[in-house]
Order: sequence, then structure tokens, then C-alpha cells
Amino acid sequence: MTIIDISDLEKIARPVLVRQSQYPAGDRILPHSHRRSQLLCALEGMAIVIAERNRWLILPDHALWIPAGVRHSVETIKPLTTGSVYIELGALSGQPSQSHVVRMSELMKSLLAEAVKLPHEYDPEGRAGLIMALILEEIPLLRRTALSLPMPREARLAALCRRFIASPAAHETIDGWAAEMAMSRSAFTRAFRRETGMAVLEWRQQACLLAALPRLMSGERIANVAFDLGYDSPAAFTTMFKRGLGVPPRRYVASAAGMSAGVRPADAAGTA
Repeated sequence: MTIIDISDLEKIARPVLVRQSQYPAGDRILPHSHRRSQLLCALEGMAIVIAERNRWLILPDHALWIPAGVRHSVETIKPLTTGSVYIELGALSGQPSQSHVVRMSELMKSLLAEAVKLPHEYDPEGRAGLIMALILEEIPLLRRTALSLPMPREARLAALCRRFIASPAAHETIDGWAAEMAMSRSAFTRAFRRETGMAVLEWRQQACLLAALPRLMSGERIANVAFDLGYDSPAAFTTMFKRGLGVPPRRYVASAAGMSAGVRPADAAGTA
């Protein structure tokens, strides 16, 4: 387990700070928060971030926006290299108030590759200051993606959802879940939407998508992942995947692999 403390870093009088960190597979970064807002970028590897009643999957070409003060924890799936951008509240106008995942642009990845080499007390009037200023200009332009899974607060529903996340199965039924909760189907679906903001089937599809992505990114065959998740065929799984992310799984993985190959992080160890 890793404990985070960047209080010394946050005292540095710069509007934007960038830090690169590395974590082994299976590491857990304990719940913490930052005084500044954070854009947590995955340069290599994969992780799940838990924040604001949600689970966010971070892949090599994605980043998570975390508003200032929001407590979050990180669970690494593969060895993880992050580039964290810490932003003072007044440095970026209209900072989003809720966490969300964005897909990194080529420009943003290039800017991060340069920014992680800079000293924390960089010259704000020189080249380093221009790089940081351009990072601030690029962040609002990053496209949001749907790699999130809202979690209910109610204890029994939360337990049901955690069990499904641990072993997702596409063929589990709403009636089965409702019976397990000793509720009618209509009462269960209303309670589920109230707690998560999503319909049951929509939530389960998203859970299957988040379970599938790390395996696909690791090179597993689409057919193996599809059948393990309970889909009748790779075609049925591909239809679900395309509905969720807009492209078939093979194209998505190829695109992500191509983007992650464009940035080779420097050797570093540090803090998320």
C-alpha cells in the first residue's frame, strides 16, 4: 500500500505543477485528497480510481480530472506510470466540479513528456512557463469518455454491485437481483436508478465494459473475454463494446496502443 503526501509540493508558488510517479502492479494508493485540482494521466499501465461514489478506469491514453479536495484512491492493474498535473484553483477558469475521464490528445501527451522533465520551481517567464500555460489551454479541449461506473451508497445494493464487479456475468437477470434484495422488480429498478443514476442493464453493461478493457489491452483474445463475461458470441460482445465506446474492441485497442507508444516516460518514482 502507498500513502500519499504532497504537502511540500503543493506549497510551491506555481500555478501548475507536474509530477511523474511509478507504481507496481497490484499496488493500492490509500484514500487521500489534494489542495489543488489534479489531472491524473496514465502514461503507461492501467489503474482503477475510486472517487465520488464512482469507479474510473484509467488506460494509457486517458486521464482522470479530480477536483480539489475530492478524496480518491487508486488500485493499479498493470505497472503504472502517471503524470499528475496539479492546478491552482484560480489558474484554470471554469474548472469542472466533478470527476470525469478524458482521452488524451497527441499535443497533451507531448506536453506532458516535456513537463515531467522540468524542475518544480521552473521559470514561469521562460520556456517551462510556456509549456505549463499551453497545458492549461489544452485541458478544457480534452474529450470526455464514458469509462466510469457509479456505485450506490445503500449497503445491500453496494454489496450486490461489488459482487458483480468482482465476477461480471452478462446473463444475470434483473428479476434475480430483485429477488435477492427481496424487492419487486419495479421497486428494485427504481431504487437502483435512484442510487446510481443509471438503469440496471446500462450499469451492468458498463461494468462488463470496464472488466473487459484491461484484459483486451493486455492482449487477450476477444472471444475469450466475451465468453468469460457470459456473452453468447464475440459478435454480441462487440456490439455491446461499440455501443459503449463508439468503435469495435479491436480498433479501440489498436488506437490506444498506438497513442501510448508515442510517449516514453522518463525513469522516475514519486507520488500520484
